[in-house]
Amino acid sequence: MAIEVRIPTILRSYTGGAKVVEGGGDTLDDLLTDLDSRHAGLRGRLVTEAGALHRFVNVYVNDEDVRFLGALDAKLSDGDSVTILPAVAGGAFGFAAAAAIAQHSAAAAAIAQHSAAAAIAQHAAPAGRRAPVAAS
Repeated sequence: MAIEVRIPTILRSYTGGAKVVEGGGDTLDDLLTDLDSRHAGLRGRLVTEAGALHRFVNVYVNDEDVRFLGALDAKLSDGDSVTILPAVAGGAFGFAAAAAIAQHSAAAAAIAQHSAAAAIAQHAAPAGRRAPVAAS
């Protein structure tokens, strides 16, 4: 069973740069498993650990949103066309936005932790012996 899958630019690193790949399966879940066997890591970018499609990805079967076709249980047939698109909302661009937010959150937490530790150290030092505080 040949099913054409259109891959967005952000995921083409998993497909060796291919814009379109072929896979097989009776359901979207089967197709993604098949694709992951050929393009390792692809499924993990589309499906959560809980086994649902990520919120920031839209998948269409023959131009129909799979969320209305049974999500991962959506039935597929030979010759179907599946399109994967990063979701766009609030001016953010799908996968790249999610990655940037995660990196920003981690950096902000590290800065806050460092600032709190510096403030504690500054106040704990005896008067007259306080270390200069580094600029952030």
